[in-house]
Amino acid sequence: MNGKKILFVSSELVPYLPENEVSLMSYEAPRMVNSNGGQIRIFMPRYGNINERRHQLHEVIRLSGMNLVINDMDMPLIIKVASIPKERIQVYFIDNEEYFKRKATFTDVDGNLFDDNDQRAIFFAKGVVETVKKLNWSPDIIHVHGWMASLLPLYLKKYYADEPLFADSKIVTSVYGQGFEGELDKGMIKKIVFDGVSEESVSVLNEPNYNNLLKIAVNFSDAIILAAEEISEDLQNHISNLQKPVLPYVPLQGFEEAYANFYNTEVLK
Repeated sequence: MNGKKILFVSSELVPYLPENEVSLMSYEAPRMVNSNGGQIRIFMPRYGNINERRHQLHEVIRLSGMNLVINDMDMPLIIKVASIPKERIQVYFIDNEEYFKRKATFTDVDGNLFDDNDQRAIFFAKGVVETVKKLNWSPDIIHVHGWMASLLPLYLKKYYADEPLFADSKIVTSVYGQGFEGELDKGMIKKIVFDGVSEESVSVLNEPNYNNLLKIAVNFSDAIILAAEEISEDLQNHISNLQKPVLPYVPLQGFEEAYANFYNTEVLK
């Protein structure tokens, strides 16, 4: 991994959110690359339940101040950063008062999905790309974790198709068993089509459930990692029909060599 640039984009990340299969691997994979001489950037949403004082988040004025258009609305983009001290790893947070101020991640106190989770996902995808453009940092690999980040491959391959910074970037999506019950807003597909993406290419999102969001992610990725022991048969069948490089599930204890080999031999070949 020496000298390779890898952009990690995740829905969740420890130590900022509680540990689960997504948040833990979203920390361990960058740590592995960092310790093996790679260059990394990590992005996640700045949910309102992240303690900014404890984790010492601060706004980066030179990266903030842009407006992103989401479903014909101008939404201000705020960028914050923090460091994971023991690893010397910097994390970039995508923030917006409307989407991320509430003191929760994906659901309200009753466990219901937020009505605007679809818009939050679009905002997050666009916000990551626009910020990386401002950093003028061209990644060799873009590694996506978690469903809130699942629209990034689509936006890179469609909305930002002519962006030279990502012309040679390879996209990897990690597929986890942990998702959500129910569906996001039924109008999600219209909001994506508003950005000039063809309805045909995202037709599966007529039912915007967890499996279908991950299908969109893997459809527009160059390689796939099965990051959980139990993944739905529906998703597994979809992935096997894509004829793309797939890394089967590897437990946390032995993932470092497997991931590094997969990056080097299957993704960057």
